[in-house]
Amino acid sequence: MTGPSLDSPLLWNVGGLLADTPGSERQEDVRDVSIDLGEDLRLARPISGHVRLLRTNRGIVARADLHAALALECSRCLRDIELPVDVRLDEEYLPAIDLLTGRPTPTDDEPDVARLTDHHELDLETPVREAIQLAEPIAPTCRPDCPGLCVVCGGRLEDGTHDHPGDDIDPRLEALRGFRPDDT
Repeated sequence: MTGPSLDSPLLWNVGGLLADTPGSERQEDVRDVSIDLGEDLRLARPISGHVRLLRTNRGIVARADLHAALALECSRCLRDIELPVDVRLDEEYLPAIDLLTGRPTPTDDEPDVARLTDHHELDLETPVREAIQLAEPIAPTCRPDCPGLCVVCGGRLEDGTHDHPGDDIDPRLEALRGFRPDDT
């Protein structure tokens, strides 16, 4: 089995592994891989980790433990942050072409199963991209107790006091300044 392609570092030719007996395996290291995550998401650090490819009686099981970091913005204080993400994949890939006959394998029984390419290549780029996208938090923060921004001036609340002069109140509403609800 050859290592990953230079054009697609998460693509492996597994033709040799398919010819091996069930139970055979190959180990692959992933180092400094960058992939496109879409318009609104980018990597702060490249993807690294380990992929284990196991031959089954039906195809190949790919088990990956990968690590990267996303470049995000704190949802409270708008500071640029780097968020580490760990991705685990465990997916079975079935051949699209029979290794012995060279004919396409039937896909009607399992149309949603992941398939190897026609050249017996296993491509993890799409599942890795989707797993990283799903790992992105809805509202990332630089730290759990980030105080955020001042609603008056927009400055970071952690940078010091934010005493602002009282706003001019409409004279018709001045009487409400002394209003306090009963504590009963």
